[in-house]
Amino acid sequence: MSALLHTGEVMHVRHSPFRHRFVYRMWMMSADLDELDSIEARLFGHNRMAPVALRDRDHGPRDGSALKPWAAQLLAAEGLEAFAAHIRLMVIPRVFGVGFNPIAFYFCTDAAGQLGAVIHQVKNTFGGQTTYTLPVGPGRTVFQQTEKGMHVSPFFDTQGGYRFAFSRPDFDDTAGRFALSIRYGAGGTPRMTAAMRLVARPFTDANLLRLMLEMPLMPMKVVAAIHWQALRLWLRGAKFHPSPPPPLQPTRDLA
Repeated sequence: MSALLHTGEVMHVRHSPFRHRFVYRMWMMSADLDELDSIEARLFGHNRMAPVALRDRDHGPRDGSALKPWAAQLLAAEGLEAFAAHIRLMVIPRVFGVGFNPIAFYFCTDAAGQLGAVIHQVKNTFGGQTTYTLPVGPGRTVFQQTEKGMHVSPFFDTQGGYRFAFSRPDFDDTAGRFALSIRYGAGGTPRMTAAMRLVARPFTDANLLRLMLEMPLMPMKVVAAIHWQALRLWLRGAKFHPSPPPPLQPTRDLA
């Protein structure tokens, strides 16, 4: 399972108290945590200066320590330690030193390559983060459910929960497709739906350069888009929730 680039679109729809929708192009990368230092693209660096970089201090416990032991500890706490054999991170890398990830995914498999858990690491623009370590059941489409564990948007409170649905990824396919939806609701009322559709590309310097030209400073674009959409919501009268509370502890699967 070599490193891959993933390109496509992300869509958000706010359902209440009014409908608000937007779509943006995006790209991410994915790689086995044990193979980050083996990626041969000259434009990429792991824990070093490079046009495109992945730094351990941006992820996991955000203290610069290795990511795999941290992820393995989360899995063990949920009785999922068998799926710490191979852990693949899908994330938006830093581009020219700028980095921000609203959500990163850790796909966790056993020694036989069977996907058994996904760690969803969520960040907000206030510097907070939380993780959801959720088991994976059988079937071509994976369904997961969890309570909301952190204040993400100042235009939503912390009530309710998430339902994740995604196609079982095939990281051996250098042209594979990955689709994900996240539905957020509270009290039986849908509040927000996010969807992501990505197509894999080989992790090469040529593809990296192409993406950097097509979608320059991808992380900065994410931050700018978040604040632009927040301004639009505020102008439309969305209720603002000031002083977000600190992140709560990771929550268990409710299913």
